[in-house]
Amino acid sequence: MLNAVYRLVAPRRFEVEFSDIGLKAGQIIVRPSYLSICHADQRYYQGARPIEVMQQKLPMALIHEGLGEVVFDATGNFKSGDSVIMIPNMPKEKDSIIAENYLRSSKFCASSMDGFMQEHVALGIDRVVPLDSSIDKSVAAFTELVSVSVHALRRFDVIAHQRREAVGIWGDGNLGYITAVFFKAMFPDTRLYVFGVHQEKLSQFSFVEETFSVTDIPPDLLVDHAFECVGGEASQRAISQIIGHICPEGTVSLLGVSEYPVPINTRMVLEKGLRIFGSSRSGREDFLETVSLYHRHPEVVGYLSNIVGAQIEIRTIADMNRAFETDIHKSIGKTIMIWNK
Repeated sequence: MLNAVYRLVAPRRFEVEFSDIGLKAGQIIVRPSYLSICHADQRYYQGARPIEVMQQKLPMALIHEGLGEVVFDATGNFKSGDSVIMIPNMPKEKDSIIAENYLRSSKFCASSMDGFMQEHVALGIDRVVPLDSSIDKSVAAFTELVSVSVHALRRFDVIAHQRREAVGIWGDGNLGYITAVFFKAMFPDTRLYVFGVHQEKLSQFSFVEETFSVTDIPPDLLVDHAFECVGGEASQRAISQIIGHICPEGTVSLLGVSEYPVPINTRMVLEKGLRIFGSSRSGREDFLETVSLYHRHPEVVGYLSNIVGAQIEIRTIADMNRAFETDIHKSIGKTIMIWNK
């Protein structure tokens, strides 16, 4: 089956390449329909990764957040036209201890292999999750990002001690917002505080107990545990504030991605006996739990719809560039590509 793959070949330049799809046993063919642009895609698109990384990765099809429609399934689990969420993590082995998203042998779409900017993709039957018509497709398009938050929250529930009277989330962007939405769904009895820098964004967190500007945190405010959802250069300040405002033996969950090493005040980590753990990506079980939460707590889908930004129909390579350029200049929200190629 001839397939069109739209690869980034240089910063801000996409080219199409045609190749055959080889369908293996246990795989199905999916036609991508709704794709969501994330910060990682933008770093490649803008050439913001180190030059040696760009040389190693490109050419590559971008996008790891998306859903599609089943075109062919020889296994009989799906019928043609069924909507499915695509899982970008591609494990090559199983481990009784290490989750699939942390196995060094796993591949990941739009990082170590082509992403979903293709006419069709061949996926293992365990790399898709069914999506019913009750869920807004523009929201479901970024389920991968949501599943990362759910994954971190599930790990938090195992690692953190049970004193959970107050928890703080540092970061008022998409990741902080999503983590806050699902924290309140999963831990409704805990007071949740959000710390950020943009008052306009903080105003979106109407469902939490209180929000604070990072420049005006009460000196005596304490949290039992905290999530860092900032990333980049600002993560150093966020982690420093967390260490200052967290109670002894609290748990710090790191989710923000930084290109460069971030200094941490280890003296206070030791004095307070803190636990720090990182969470990255997600696996099939996290996707299943995320979709289950969509149904058990339908209000979360409504909250997530607040961060759906531009929705751009994609028919040409020029449309692809327009979507990415629009995403660069957005003030808030997720840019969705309605993939009509």
